Amino acid sequence: MNAISACIITLNEQKRLTRALASLIPIADEIMVVDAGSTDATAEIAKRHGAIFLSRSWTNYAEQKNFAAERATHPWIFSLDADEELSAELRSSLLAWKRQPPAFSVYEVSRRAWYLGAWIRHSGWYPDFQRRLYRRDAARFTGIVHEALRFSGVPGRLPGDLLHYTVDSFAEHEEKVERYTTLAAQQMFAAGRRHWRGAMYFGTPWSWLQNYFLRGGILDGYRGALIASMAARSVRLKYRKLGALLAERSAP
Repeated sequence: MNAISACIITLNEQKRLTRALASLIPIADEIMVVDAGSTDATAEIAKRHGAIFLSRSWTNYAEQKNFAAERATHPWIFSLDADEELSAELRSSLLAWKRQPPAFSVYEVSRRAWYLGAWIRHSGWYPDFQRRLYRRDAARFTGIVHEALRFSGVPGRLPGDLLHYTVDSFAEHEEKVERYTTLAAQQMFAAGRRHWRGAMYFGTPWSWLQNYFLRGGILDGYRGALIASMAARSVRLKYRKLGALLAERSAP
């Protein structure tokens, strides 16, 4: 049977961690929680659910996740965020996978988001395939923001959804956009991106049109309109912040 080490990174996740851990217990042979300095009950909740709890000062998402995987006992890793849980169908497909010889080194699953009181089924947010089950020696996370699993070859796919409880309020969505666009601008700057005006002026309206019409946001009602607007705002902010970084670096 294929043994799985489930890995979660945390920082003050007492409100959401219990749900994530409870969904892992039926499929995980080991649960690793790597914490970046929580001051709430995160540690107690993790240990209560039988998790191995490790501390690591925050660097970025990819490095935190790689640290967790490197310290896991088993070669197969399932990476879960603290604001997610496995659906019943996904747990069943993982249990079936554990009893068979693996056909791939990386597997992806669809992710469904709960946003302002409803599941989002369009808007470019679904099926939102995420590569989360992988053989540790075949893949690693990379990227400062929106980290991705890098590997060679093609992934397999498992039935069932990751359930993503993305934000509890619109104010939280606004805060997340501010935080992620700052990180995105820093990443673009570090990668040598120097042109930003065209991307900001043309990319912003295109993002709204793409998410609201082409990706079916209109079918998600007012939530779809909010998602499209915030996606466009994200494009505008990350390029405006890149422009600010460039101006700051070029100032005498």
